[in-house]
Amino acid sequence: MSGLTSDYDNIKLSGNFTQDTAKFKEIFKNDGILRERLIKTDENRSAVLFYMDGMVNSELINEAIVRPLILSKIPSTVKFDADYISANILFAGEVNTTNDMADLIRSVLYGDTVIFIEGCTSALTVNTKGFRSRGISEPADERVLQGPREGFDEVALLNIAMLRRKLLTPDLCVEMLRIGRRTETVVFVCYLGSLADKSTVDELKRRMSMIDIDGILDSNYIAEHIRDHKNSLFKTTGTTERPDIVAARLLEGRIAVVVDGTPVVLTLPYLFSENFQSDEDYYLNYMISSVNRILRYICFFIAVSVPAIFVALTTFHMQLLPTNFALSIAQLRGGVPMPSVVECIILILVFEILKETGVRMPQSLGHALSIVGGLVVGQAAVEARIISAPMLIAVALSGIAGLMIPRLKGIVFYLRLLLVIASSVFGLFGYIAVSAVFVIRIFSITSFGVDYTVSLNNPNSQNLKDTVWRAPWTFMKKRPVFNRNIIRSGDVKKRQ
Repeated sequence: MSGLTSDYDNIKLSGNFTQDTAKFKEIFKNDGILRERLIKTDENRSAVLFYMDGMVNSELINEAIVRPLILSKIPSTVKFDADYISANILFAGEVNTTNDMADLIRSVLYGDTVIFIEGCTSALTVNTKGFRSRGISEPADERVLQGPREGFDEVALLNIAMLRRKLLTPDLCVEMLRIGRRTETVVFVCYLGSLADKSTVDELKRRMSMIDIDGILDSNYIAEHIRDHKNSLFKTTGTTERPDIVAARLLEGRIAVVVDGTPVVLTLPYLFSENFQSDEDYYLNYMISSVNRILRYICFFIAVSVPAIFVALTTFHMQLLPTNFALSIAQLRGGVPMPSVVECIILILVFEILKETGVRMPQSLGHALSIVGGLVVGQAAVEARIISAPMLIAVALSGIAGLMIPRLKGIVFYLRLLLVIASSVFGLFGYIAVSAVFVIRIFSITSFGVDYTVSLNNPNSQNLKDTVWRAPWTFMKKRPVFNRNIIRSGDVKKRQ
């Protein structure tokens, strides 16, 4: 027995009460949390309840199933079957009838209660889900100064409910899929029917149907399978733990993928400009948000370029520097045993190590790490002439600027290294060449058929209103250019 639910797709209940319940218990013979409850009605008819301890609401089982079955007076002339019990006895809000063994297994594994009835060829599945969750809290990596404080939970049904609270419209479509041969993880595809592009929805479902993997434990399992450029450093699917961000994306005509067991929700299509957008850009004054967004673009340039330009200037183009500045750098580099490029790469790696250590270590030790790593070790290394102060300043400035754009941290690290190596070999010509390749690559990427830089292809005031800066809401009357249903606000007759 392989243990896959799909192995039982063609197995139906026989109607033999003893045989069917024995078969069900045999499937879960090695599962220590499966609970069985035998019930006798007033006419001495039997029913057996199966449920997973810890995944159900015990009080709901007692009040909605056990108590009604025991106390109900069932006439002897009535056919005691699944339909009668569902319609006349049970108090539960959701009750389904099935004779498919695979459906019964999936239901009990997801927190439902299965009821086998003596002399009946069908069984009942009752929604009694009651497993505990972490609860609603603000995502640690997406904190805002102003705006909603709630974040997604690991329970997908709760996440869908949070989206429904944001979007009180029957236009919100939620389609359920199961992915993973062994886990059969529940995945929800969410979109607004009148706004989302039907071909994009169909393409997403086609790609998801081709996923063949043992289990899905996080949304990134799906993201790596469905994205356009699987070997690219650039993200072509967005991720967030905030319901307000997902709701905003859906209102722009995008699609969200909610995976059970993780608070991280995928959104697509995903554009390059979204890497520079913050959650609270739309909750603060548009002038403040615009300044902050422009600063992020500047910080991206500083993060990837400053070390490379510094290496190029000090190695090949000293004549481009002011005389006093060049003499100061030469003096401070005196006695340093390593070439500029080696020194720069080592400092970049050390900064990444310190940054990663700060993320992984206990929060109470973070200040100690900053003092020891940033001040003591750095100052001692400069005084010992192991590294030069100008190079330390350049790399530190680059590292600090990179913290402003956390969504691009992978790209920043690799691009920074490539530019440094190219600049150490070819000077500023190498820097310009690698930068040109980088820009060309960005403009060649797509996300589910949408150009990654669609808002920059035709840079007019309308397309740039939510890209480089954030325009006031009174000016943002149209959705992103990839959405055919483009009117967002304005005249009521034009509103979609």
